[in-house]
Amino acid sequence: YGTDTLDDAKSLAQAAAGEREIVFRQSNHEGELVDWIQEARTKADAIIINPAAYTHTSIAIMDALFAFDGPVIEVHLSNIHKRETFRHHSFVSARADAVIAGCGIEGYAFAVHRIVSLMDQKE
Repeated sequence: YGTDTLDDAKSLAQAAAGEREIVFRQSNHEGELVDWIQEARTKADAIIINPAAYTHTSIAIMDALFAFDGPVIEVHLSNIHKRETFRHHSFVSARADAVIAGCGIEGYAFAVHRIVSLMDQKE
């Protein structure tokens, strides 16, 4: 997506988090994503996920997210509803507490702000 890199997205997210710890992971493999989500059940307070093409196909990712007790924010760089019709449905949205789409990599910072707000409300 343009000239933005994964490191750029990570920097924006970390800046938005302030002193809160962020673990940033990326994989093109569905099983690895599911493993990380399951691991997060005991190691993370929240999940921000960009499921990319798995948005529209992965019941496994959706099921893993339903087993996670904390907040989940779904992020998409593009607006999936302005794309092909088959991209309009998201299995992940069924579990997500919020969906951020069409904001480019800034969406990650927006997601972190929302997670921080949800966590502050919980405390």
